[in-house]
Amino acid sequence: MSVAEPRRIVLFRHAKADWPQVSDHDRPLAERGRRDAPVAGRRLADSGIPFALALCSTAARTRETWKLAVAELPERPRTVYEERIYEASPGELIAVLNETPDDVRDLVLIGHNPGVQALTEILAKDAEGDTRQRVDRRGFPTAAFAVLTFPGSWKSLEPGTATLVDYWAPSE
Repeated sequence: MSVAEPRRIVLFRHAKADWPQVSDHDRPLAERGRRDAPVAGRRLADSGIPFALALCSTAARTRETWKLAVAELPERPRTVYEERIYEASPGELIAVLNETPDDVRDLVLIGHNPGVQALTEILAKDAEGDTRQRVDRRGFPTAAFAVLTFPGSWKSLEPGTATLVDYWAPSE
């Protein structure tokens, strides 16, 4: 693929997690999370984005979210479970994204807040329609996702280089 073609990133926050007596990394989804993750997956399927790659945190709640969401997609993308996404800052997430091979056009990153919301805000110089206002109003609740586009190679992704083109959050 040409680096002139715009790339798409979906930044997807894990669904609602439970709080049992386990380490934070091992927290499973709550019942609401198990309901919301497939709904988010159907909404991703409706977007028509043909994901080539999924980058997923190694935390139990992100893995479970992705397992439930990806089952709703028409095709399963190659999935890489990346420990650096867990508790990552926006800068650390950009570093992970910068390593993406240029033959990947569309990817989804399944991660955590505050990193996912902050990365959305940092990358998006521009926004289509009312997407920025919707993010500002709703924040980034569990199972929400933002779709951003940017030109150039993955190595060129940096703050202020993307456009926020879509945003979705489950109703509460």
